[in-house]
Amino acid sequence: MDITSRLLLFLDVAEQGSYGKAAELRNIDRSVVSKQPSKLEKELEVRLLNRSPRTLSLTVAGVEVKRRAEVLRDSLRNTIQVAQNYHTEPKGLIKITAITSLAKNILQPVIAEFQERYPEVIIELHTNNRIVDVIGEGFDIAFRAGQLQDSSMVARHLARNRSVLVASPDFLSKYGEPQSIEDLERLPAGGFATETFRVTQIKYIDNQKHIQTIPMNCIYFGSDIDFVVQMALAGRLYCKIPSVHIQDEVLSGKLVPIMTDIKLASYSSFYAVYPHREMPMRTRLFLDAVKEHIGEGTPCWESNIPEFEKMYGNNTRSEWELP
Repeated sequence: MDITSRLLLFLDVAEQGSYGKAAELRNIDRSVVSKQPSKLEKELEVRLLNRSPRTLSLTVAGVEVKRRAEVLRDSLRNTIQVAQNYHTEPKGLIKITAITSLAKNILQPVIAEFQERYPEVIIELHTNNRIVDVIGEGFDIAFRAGQLQDSSMVARHLARNRSVLVASPDFLSKYGEPQSIEDLERLPAGGFATETFRVTQIKYIDNQKHIQTIPMNCIYFGSDIDFVVQMALAGRLYCKIPSVHIQDEVLSGKLVPIMTDIKLASYSSFYAVYPHREMPMRTRLFLDAVKEHIGEGTPCWESNIPEFEKMYGNNTRSEWELP
């Protein structure tokens, strides 16, 4: 391993905070990772890491070397990308991270068509609902919901992310269709939950443009919203979900929108996020394909809910929606 490779591996260790996490990131043995920083220190004749049985920390020299290694990594990536953009046909790896809802319902069909058109492009898709370190973990592009926090990244708006309340005909036959907020509070509901939070209420906007909440009588939680939708299809509960999760369930009559007069607050919009640098041709073409699939203005998934624009205050949303 040459000094450039050791510098880049040292950067991974510094960013990940441990040899084990850096090894996992690179998919190599931990013993290989642990030896290289010491060799780098001998070559540079300076200590870079303070080591203890449980922790690693950077020395003053280590902080400066890490900063320089970041510049080196960016320069190498940009050099490779410039060369790759001279290919007449896109080729190589696109490493993508995406929230589960977009990965399942939007990216998968785009990927299938994209690789049919460009067979030399390899797609590596990681799904999760956490905020990842796009640069540090080596992703070319991320698809996520919510505003960008890292000013060193570029965020491109993809589509709005409106809400819908749905239940099955069997559920409504058993419990009756809710006519008021009080009715909705009493009905069995499905909620979304992760290790760090859970959704147990419905946000809506009253006539004074104030945010109000409706507590949900949750009898089931899922970390994947599609699990909650399956329970709704089985007639066990109603649920509030992002409309991107609706495919043919409403068109086929398996699910029915309920309480459509409520002005439901939207979820955070969807964005494509990528490093602030020249995008490789293959990644740029893939992003264009995603945007084409979603469509301009009205996202494609909203067409799966007939007259959705008239529901949940959508037709007057610009008059009351909060920033």
